[in-house]
Amino acid sequence: MPTNPELPILAQDLEIPLCVDLDGTLVKSDTLLDSVLALARQHPRQILRIPGWLAKGKAGFKAHVTSAVALDVPHLPYNRPLLQFLHSQHAAGRTLYLATAADRSLAERVAAELGIFHGVLASDGALNLAGKNKLQSFQQQFAGAPALGRFDYIGNAMPDVPLLAHARTAMLANPVPGLRPALKAKGIKPARVFLDRASTGQSFLKAIRLHQWAKNVLIFLPLLLAHRIGARPLLQAALAFLSFSLCASSTYIVNDLLDIGADRIHPKKRRRPFAAGDLSPLTGIGIILGFLAISAAVAALLPPKFLFWLVAYTIATLAYSLRLKRMVLVDVIVLSGLYTLRILAGSAATSAPISPWLAGFCIFFFLSLAMVKRFSEMSNLLSEGASPANGRGYLTSDVEQLRSFGTSSAYASVVVFTLYINNPEVLHLYHHPQRLWLLAPILILWLSRVWLLASRGDLDEDPVIFALTDRRSMLLGAVAVLVVWLAL
Repeated sequence: MPTNPELPILAQDLEIPLCVDLDGTLVKSDTLLDSVLALARQHPRQILRIPGWLAKGKAGFKAHVTSAVALDVPHLPYNRPLLQFLHSQHAAGRTLYLATAADRSLAERVAAELGIFHGVLASDGALNLAGKNKLQSFQQQFAGAPALGRFDYIGNAMPDVPLLAHARTAMLANPVPGLRPALKAKGIKPARVFLDRASTGQSFLKAIRLHQWAKNVLIFLPLLLAHRIGARPLLQAALAFLSFSLCASSTYIVNDLLDIGADRIHPKKRRRPFAAGDLSPLTGIGIILGFLAISAAVAALLPPKFLFWLVAYTIATLAYSLRLKRMVLVDVIVLSGLYTLRILAGSAATSAPISPWLAGFCIFFFLSLAMVKRFSEMSNLLSEGASPANGRGYLTSDVEQLRSFGTSSAYASVVVFTLYINNPEVLHLYHHPQRLWLLAPILILWLSRVWLLASRGDLDEDPVIFALTDRRSMLLGAVAVLVVWLAL
């Protein structure tokens, strides 16, 4: 039952104060979880102090976490329909209160940012203002025991039931499952429901980045290039693909959880499920644990060397998320190395050898793709007149140097490929190896086009997404497959 903020405002409504919860209601996310994740990103050593903070109770814990980090209040994922409604109520002269179990310092910053609240009721480091504690605070604030009908309330979770039961008018925002049945059992019918959240299924698919699984097709490359096509090797490669993809999705979620603050500032990444508040970080942690368990179970069916490379990939990705992504040039080398790790994992899973030529080609080719990603980011910021805010250490003035690094790496990969064609080993794998020369102009054309589009600002920041959605790239890929088939 979506709200209609344009409904007329009645005089009797203006006489009753309207109280609004913060976490999950006014803001789609949980600010405490956001703060803990920010703490893990900004001050990882402080995580060791959490058990001691918890020993001081919920209110004390919230006070310590809130004082340790400063959330970016202007970029929190606010419930837009609810915020529009509150602005209209404020403009009509109604008294609004921000009533939350979050720590007072954070609540006051939110209130100051929005500028529509008459007062703030929040946890103070000693008392956790939730459930019955919040109701007692209302009774004192609005001078009526049990304060029945002396306030209106907007909430979203089960601890809000006592407040909604005593409110003159109960309203909900993105209610959790089970809240509406609980209210119905008490004979409470919400007057309005403010919905602002993507479907769970869509958010899940976005969170695991299903399209990124295409990168893991590289696992099949050693098998295909060694011409060892058979039922067993293909099954092993398929299992390796599944295990690697689940593991990769888990690391993507870890990266998203740690990058929530930075993503909310980014014009595109702010739509990611965790940054937008469409999925809870607790849900993300559940997905991580579940996917890693399945990935490990599948990996157990493959040779032990595959598990070694899978663990190496996981460690490298976590190191990248926690630290290496903020080290200039090291980040792109690690990114290109993660592509190569996929090929090594495929070789380990299928026992297909990797030639030095393939290794050399991958080093330069994937380094170019990593460079074009950073170049595109900086180029887009430069065209917008903005400054980098993701802490990666690059400057917009680095654009030309990144272009130089990336294009030289691209053409170096083509040189390695042409040298491979002249290798005597190719004669044993292809009946018509000279036809492989047709792949050289295809590679040059695709790589040159990628960099040309990036220079024009027409390239998505992720070249993999570009390759999967660009018709010309898919056409060139089909022609390349035909050339290889003719060479065979």
